[in-house]
Amino acid sequence: MKTALIAFAALQLLTGALLWLAPGFFHDEIGPFGPRNDHYMGDLATWYLALGVVVLVAARRPQWRVPVLALAVLQNALHAFNHLLDVGEADPEWLGPATLVSLAALTAVLVLMHREAAR
Repeated sequence: MKTALIAFAALQLLTGALLWLAPGFFHDEIGPFGPRNDHYMGDLATWYLALGVVVLVAARRPQWRVPVLALAVLQNALHAFNHLLDVGEADPEWLGPATLVSLAALTAVLVLMHREAAR
């Protein structure tokens, strides 16, 4: 569990750092949905960075795991749903379905982690 939490935290921290420090790269290579807006990308970065930090704390403090993972499941499920709504809006077009599948898979892994933490 600890290793999985650290890996998930690293993903969140990397995503947040890219959104904040390299918004052009992020928009062009990872999230080419609609026009680029660096302010909103910075706002989104703060969410990823904050979640990454609390997940790292949960890796060290087992009592944090259930609520932190519940939040991560909810956020990732909503994120996947948002990508379902915009699945055809990515350029290149293949990235929309690929992102949706990866987010759905990550949500499923987080659900399993949450169930394990709740035991």
